[in-house]
Amino acid sequence: MTTSNPTAPEWPRRLGRRRVRLSAAAAAAALALLAACSGPSADAPPSAANTAAKGADTAGPLTVEVVTHGGTGDSFWSVAQHGATDAGKQLGIQVSYNSDPDPAGQAKLIDNAIAQHIGGLVVSMANPDALQSSIKAAVAAGIPVVTINSGSAASASFGAIGHVGQEESVAGQGAGAKLKKLGRTKVLCVIHEAGNIGLNQRCDGAKQGFGAAVTNLQVDLGNPADTVARIRGALQADPSIDAVLTLNSQVAQSAVTAVAAVGSKAQVATFDLNKDVLAAIKAGTVVFAVDQQQYEQGYIAVVMLKLFHDNGNTLGGGMPVLTGPGFVDKSNVDQVTRFADRGTR
Repeated sequence: MTTSNPTAPEWPRRLGRRRVRLSAAAAAAALALLAACSGPSADAPPSAANTAAKGADTAGPLTVEVVTHGGTGDSFWSVAQHGATDAGKQLGIQVSYNSDPDPAGQAKLIDNAIAQHIGGLVVSMANPDALQSSIKAAVAAGIPVVTINSGSAASASFGAIGHVGQEESVAGQGAGAKLKKLGRTKVLCVIHEAGNIGLNQRCDGAKQGFGAAVTNLQVDLGNPADTVARIRGALQADPSIDAVLTLNSQVAQSAVTAVAAVGSKAQVATFDLNKDVLAAIKAGTVVFAVDQQQYEQGYIAVVMLKLFHDNGNTLGGGMPVLTGPGFVDKSNVDQVTRFADRGTR
């Protein structure tokens, strides 16, 4: 697990008792304990009780469908998928994975899963409004839903039994505070998916944590050459930008390329990990990565559905189960790289 190294002590304390932590590596070992001590109570989210009352199938093996907004070849989502399938193998659950970056396409995948009468559903909600009808239809059909990664604010109201992920605004505050501590004065925050509310929350949080000028730049994740050109153009237009914060590991490499192309002194930091980012941290071309530990998001969501199926348990008490933010920099990059080599970070 990433060693957290937050640089702004104020923002963790604001989470208080709402912060819930559970490592993916410990989740399987703790399964029996969770079943014994985290059962429904008077404080359990109404959505969990309603789903149980509608008769979610608790007989026979559990089947789980994971439906995310990941695009083809997105290394971030391959790690989350790995977490879900690992949990399925360890817990005797049949786990299927599908994704579509188009919100309408993702909603259709959810509708297909409902028609197949799956036993549990895991959904990322980058665009909650587009998925609301489909998720509510799943809940109405008695299918327990766990949301992951994004859309935590809408999760309970849609009827999900829980949410697993990081609070994006809090993570953004941590990133902004860390850049401020590094002595940066102006940040370019690069958004790579239009309509993804979580990305805007990251940039908004960075503005709060940085406490100075943060400018947003929209790019297209699917067009790396144009992404490099847009970042390069922004740096040329405003030489006072001395930090680039990307919100995706693939975009981080584009930012490194752009910074080098114009001879800028800007430091690059990013959200999320891949092997290129880890190598860049070692080389010093990326100063840190904000790690939301997406392996845990896939893994713990499946564990939650298993506990609910077998024992009516819920986790989080109506609040998100947080998997981040953690920070990866030169102090812990070697340890994290070992795990990334096996596809779990």
